[in-house]
Amino acid sequence: MPNFPYPLKIKPIEWLDGRVRWLDTRLLPYEEVYRESDDYERIAKAIEDMEIRGAPAIGVAAALAVAAEAHRYKGSSTEELRERLIKAIDRLSRTRPTAFNLFWALNKIRATCIDSDIASAEELRECVIRTALSIMESDIRSNMEMGRNGSKLIEDGDVVLTHCNAGALATAGFGTALGVIRAAWYEGKRIKVIATETRPLLQGARLTVWELRKEGIPVTLITDNMVGYVMSKGLVTKVVVGADRILRDGHVINKIGTYMIALCAKRHNIPFYVVAPTSTIDIATPLKEVVIEHRSPDEVRYVLGKLITVPDVDVLNPAFDITPPELITAIVTEKGIVYPPYDQNIPRVVSQTR
Repeated sequence: MPNFPYPLKIKPIEWLDGRVRWLDTRLLPYEEVYRESDDYERIAKAIEDMEIRGAPAIGVAAALAVAAEAHRYKGSSTEELRERLIKAIDRLSRTRPTAFNLFWALNKIRATCIDSDIASAEELRECVIRTALSIMESDIRSNMEMGRNGSKLIEDGDVVLTHCNAGALATAGFGTALGVIRAAWYEGKRIKVIATETRPLLQGARLTVWELRKEGIPVTLITDNMVGYVMSKGLVTKVVVGADRILRDGHVINKIGTYMIALCAKRHNIPFYVVAPTSTIDIATPLKEVVIEHRSPDEVRYVLGKLITVPDVDVLNPAFDITPPELITAIVTEKGIVYPPYDQNIPRVVSQTR
């Protein structure tokens, strides 16, 4: 394992000599179960079924899935290997439509290796594996840089509200929004966290609380509909969330409920920070073309396997919403903190990395 500036206590996804190993987040906090596979179809299902979730983690898992397919191929035909890799990329690209890191990672492997003039199957195999591993390592390093950058925004005594899970479990390790909280904690700042439960799949209650308790960081759990109450009572001083996609003008696509929190923070003059790597920034797609994933109605009808309503009731279940840039105080990236005007400053920070 490379040297990192902060401890890496949770390893949600790993490469084990041709196999991908991941922590099944569906079972937390009750069980810590790891899955393993070298089959990209199995890993694609893990992404769809949210065994692996969080935009950066999805991108890393997809890259490693392509690497596993390259590792599995024992033939010598470069063209046959290319065809198999393209088939894997096509399947993985259809897993989750909103998280931009997925497409960024797959496009990076394709541009770097598959669409290059590499002549031998062995060289192509090595290129894909090397690129996927670099994507995983750079995600961890980016998270730690974001933690270092974002911790400057956190003051001693702050009470930070976060939504969903943007921690180590949503990345290759350390986390985005929780990476900022971790870094501030490691720097000795006496902070507390308020975590929303995050319906319908309870990522805040199950995953964020689990991560923070492992770190010893004080955390209080609230239901999603308590946000207005705790803000009106002066119980929150900062909001820090992650993102699944950020557009060039500063619109942020994140877990459903983020928009409501941003509106409430604006009303109460509470700084609202978004933390995401530049691989989450989508420079090309206009707002009207963003696809918001709608998931199974049963995710709403059931809680932890128990039916909570009439079985056949109609359900609306968008997984994400869109927060407009005027509600966002700043966006923290591994390249620094981006402030308004976002339509000018986001393209500048992205140009430093691509």
